[in-house]
Amino acid sequence: MRHNNQLPDNLPQLQNLIKRDPESYKDEFQQQYRHFLNSLEVFALKPNEENKKIDELVMFIAQVAQCYPAECLQFPQHLVDLLKNHATTLDPTMRNCFVKALILMRNKSLIPALELLEICFQLMRCPDKHLRTFLQNHIIADIKNMNSKHKDMKLNSTLQNFMYSMLKDANPKAAKMSLDVMVELYRKDIWNDARTVNFIANEGCFSKMTKVMVASLKFFLGCDEESVGSNDSDSEDNIDLKSALIQSRVNKKTKKRKKQLEQLKRQAVKAQKKKGRAPSFNFSAIHLIHNPQGFAEELFKQLQSGNERFEVKLMHLDVISRLIGIHQLFLFSFYSYITRFMQPHQRQVTRILQFAAQASHELVPGDVIEPILKTIANNFITERNSSDAMAIGLNATREICQRCPLAMGEDLLRDLAMYKSYKDKSVMMAAKSLITLYREQLPALLHKKDRGRLTEAQAELKPRAYGEIQVHDTVPGAEALLKNSKIINIDSDDGSDFDNNQGEWVDVSHSENEADSEAQSSDNEEESELEIENDNNSTEDSDEDCIEEESVKVSPAIPSDVKKLNEKESAKELASTRIFTDEDFKRINAVNLKKTVTNARKRPLEKENSELVKLDNIEMIYKKRKHDKESRLETVEDGRSDREKYGWKDGRKNPDCSKTNREKRKRKNFVMMRHKARSKGKKSFREKQQALRRHLLHQKKMK
Repeated sequence: MRHNNQLPDNLPQLQNLIKRDPESYKDEFQQQYRHFLNSLEVFALKPNEENKKIDELVMFIAQVAQCYPAECLQFPQHLVDLLKNHATTLDPTMRNCFVKALILMRNKSLIPALELLEICFQLMRCPDKHLRTFLQNHIIADIKNMNSKHKDMKLNSTLQNFMYSMLKDANPKAAKMSLDVMVELYRKDIWNDARTVNFIANEGCFSKMTKVMVASLKFFLGCDEESVGSNDSDSEDNIDLKSALIQSRVNKKTKKRKKQLEQLKRQAVKAQKKKGRAPSFNFSAIHLIHNPQGFAEELFKQLQSGNERFEVKLMHLDVISRLIGIHQLFLFSFYSYITRFMQPHQRQVTRILQFAAQASHELVPGDVIEPILKTIANNFITERNSSDAMAIGLNATREICQRCPLAMGEDLLRDLAMYKSYKDKSVMMAAKSLITLYREQLPALLHKKDRGRLTEAQAELKPRAYGEIQVHDTVPGAEALLKNSKIINIDSDDGSDFDNNQGEWVDVSHSENEADSEAQSSDNEEESELEIENDNNSTEDSDEDCIEEESVKVSPAIPSDVKKLNEKESAKELASTRIFTDEDFKRINAVNLKKTVTNARKRPLEKENSELVKLDNIEMIYKKRKHDKESRLETVEDGRSDREKYGWKDGRKNPDCSKTNREKRKRKNFVMMRHKARSKGKKSFREKQQALRRHLLHQKKMK
């Protein structure tokens, strides 16, 4: 049954009927569409006024446009023309209505993506912050949905070209929005290619607009520390399916709860499949730069010639130092520039020291970095400074030398090592950490008393010259696997590692303890026979028995260097003829770790493989820092965890018990207790006489 008399005034009802049966209500839709065109001509005369009728008609047509694509072919163009011609003069409510209608039609694929992008960036000139945020979220969501199933490279290339052109736009708001969209799409793992990164590097970091430049620098600083795409997967990993199943058993069965349970099951299956996948690793933005040397030089030139505030200069220094350290660049003027900021009173001086450490690597000549170490020693590591400044200077020196050990001179190192006996513990521990570093890197630079006991790893270590690369021809520590393998006698002439008879390995590479235990077990079996025959046999027979024993096991007369040489050759042959398992590598790592602590007084300094320097490593001071109020409260609460429950403030343990009169007196009105308060005051001599008289009369009556 059709209610034609109510439909012209009831657009929601007509919208519902059209979606169910478009053909039956085509005439009613055409009537409303003609009404929209007529009202639009009137509205164009006064676009700054709100018109609720057009607002309703626009949203109605946008909702049912997919039912009549031929009739609504020009509808988006009418809205686009209005927004282009009257973008800044339109009423904000009407402008938001037109934008929402266009986005609704874009979600139904009735408008091309590029056409809507153009109008969105033109609307950036409007003084409406809420609208700009809404448009930015739509652009990101739209591009993400287009790449959800598969990446359309042709469409992405077209959209990227448009976004790149908008980054060069003269309007700062439009340029900033295009940059924010590209950065967010990179973090969501959609536009994470080198093309986007290099365009941000070449155009964004050198923009004349400070906001765009700062946002571009933050992009390179933030993407190295954040995991790409982690925001999208956090909600899927924290699914408690077990509790949902228990709730479904107890709660009342409804369609809504059943639907929610099915959705949770699908999410749990999806999360389980995601955990089973191989982990995907993405390069950070700095790794994808095509010309890091040129990029670093241009940034440094901009830093020297610019007149930005100090925080922006720190961002430049941070990006340049990361470029130098990660790509191992040569920018020698950077080190002389950064030394001028190395003063204890300098603002953010610990970050300056962090940048100096990040910009150090093995390919930088030691003569270039040595002035930095001397500046730190002269400005920080002196007794005229506080102990905290001295400890920070020693920590920064350690971080720089860990990346470039050849920068430290022998005289300077021995002077700094003398602080190991300093009265302040923070300075003492920082100096000891520097000594521990050079015990592993270059022990010859230390004084003999500071080298400590020589470990196996230090004995095998060969100091490398500048630019020298250590190349291994086998897996280091593979000798540990020879204990379970069989290797031929080291006296073999042909040097072959295989037994000709059995084709197996023959083991002779036991440690001294194992060799002694095996020799002792074999000797115990033969001792009984040797003692019986010892009296009957001659000395020549006993010599022959000894020769037979030496042919079975390794002779102790063989030099240790020859034994090690054959072990290395055997380990090399083993590594080239066999694939090592995870268990094998665990044994190798355990043996290599044992070499670093054998004969050592303390465990070695832990090395970090991170490309960046943590600020905590420089600010690390060995002393008990003052806790703030929050940390003290946490400590107090931890101490109360095992105690019984405290009583009330008035001392009651039971909340239902009554109070005493003394407790009630504290809450009474002062007027009620005034006479008792007066009695506590100092009495006169007459009042004392009267009181004594009354007391004596009372005592007399009681008798």
